[in-house]
This record gives sequence, C-alpha cells and structure tokens, in this order.
Amino acid sequence: MTHCSGDPVAPSPAPPLIGISTYLAEDARWGVWAQPAALLPAAYHQLVQRSGGLAALLPPGDPATAARTVARLDGLVIAGGPDVEPVRYGADPHPRTGPPDRARDAWELALIDAALTSGVPLLGICRGLQLLNVALGGTLVQHVDGHAGPPGVFASHTVEPVPGTLLETLLPGPVTVPAYHHQAVDRLGAGLRPSAYAADGTVEALEAAGPGPSGRGFALAVQWHPEAGDDARLTDALIAAAHDWSAAV
Repeated sequence: MTHCSGDPVAPSPAPPLIGISTYLAEDARWGVWAQPAALLPAAYHQLVQRSGGLAALLPPGDPATAARTVARLDGLVIAGGPDVEPVRYGADPHPRTGPPDRARDAWELALIDAALTSGVPLLGICRGLQLLNVALGGTLVQHVDGHAGPPGVFASHTVEPVPGTLLETLLPGPVTVPAYHHQAVDRLGAGLRPSAYAADGTVEALEAAGPGPSGRGFALAVQWHPEAGDDARLTDALIAAAHDWSAAV
C-alpha cells in the first residue's frame, strides 16, 4: 500500500537489548597487555547482532544485582563455558569434570532465576542449557564421549527435534549442528521438557514445558553452539520474542 505524504508511518521498533553472559579471565593477553578481562567469543555478539539485536556483555558480578540487570534487558543469552560445579546439583566431581568457576556459576544462576521469574526471553547455549537444568533442580551426566572434536575443535552431529515443541517449530526435521561438550542432562529440572535428542539419546535441547510464575513464553536452551555455525534461526526467534516482551511491558 502506498502512503500519501500526509499519512503517518509507524516507526520501526527499536532493536531489543540482549544481554550475553561472559567469562572472567585472570590473565588475558592482547598487544602489550596481560590483565584480567571479561571475555566472550565474538561469534556470540555477532550472531545476536545479525538477528537484529543490540548485544550487551554481562561479565560475572554480584548475584544480588542480577534481577536489576535482567530488568534492563529485553532478552538474555547464557553462553557456553566451563563445567558447572557438581555441588550445585548434589554430586561429587567426576574425574573428567573441569575446575569450577564459582563466581560465574552464582552469577549466571541468578541471571537465569531473574529471567524465569520476570518472563524475559531466555536462550541457553551449551553450559547455558546445563545451568538452566540445574537452576530448576535437575542434575547432569558429568562425562559423555563423542560430542566434541579435539581440544578447541567443534564436532558436527545430527539432532532430532521433538514433534510438537517450540524447538521443532523453529528447526523442523533433523538438524546438523556444531557441538563441543562432554556433559549433558541427567534428571530433568522442574517445568522443563526435552525438545531435541542426539542419536545416542543425549538430550540436545530443553524448553519450558508451560507458562512459568509470570507466564513466561520463551525459555529455550540447546546443547550445541549455534554461534559456531551459520544458522541464525534460534537467535532470530529470541529477537522476535524480545520484541514481543518489550512491547508488552
């Protein structure tokens, strides 16, 4: 439809602000510097930007500020990273479980709780899936083989979305994904359902099974690394949900 010169044109919605959790490295190096630094592989913020979001990096901080932080956001990504400390789900460490990052565990669990409580759209990636499960009372298998390449190299395998899930509407049919993990879901957290499996039965995605305490809609996590590939459908969906969220509050 052609607008006459005097017809008002609806403004485009502002890009939603998407927070992405990060590492805190004790000895990062660049140029002549070697200092503590907040770090995140660039592929995370680039994927959010590619889908139309504004990326805000969230380095580990005081968990008491997590709710105020999430209240400023339109969406949240919990990024990949180190193994979750097993004490968080009542287990002893497996010999293959990596050293804990307690500050990051506490910060990201608080961010997840704030997002689930408020209804801010949430996307978990790899560790983000594991933390979402732990945050809701679930447990983890501390070591599985075959879901990573050599150190620093993503493996490629096929996952099968579960019919009738949110994930299946976003990624219909078998999907080949980049993966790098050695831990996985064991007992499901409360209010979650599996939404994809690998051929060996490993849970590859989780999502909210129904509305949460504030009627949340978009709470999704995947075991693989979409930022390591060229498929932006998950972040496209997060941005769409963030637009809906910001319009509703």
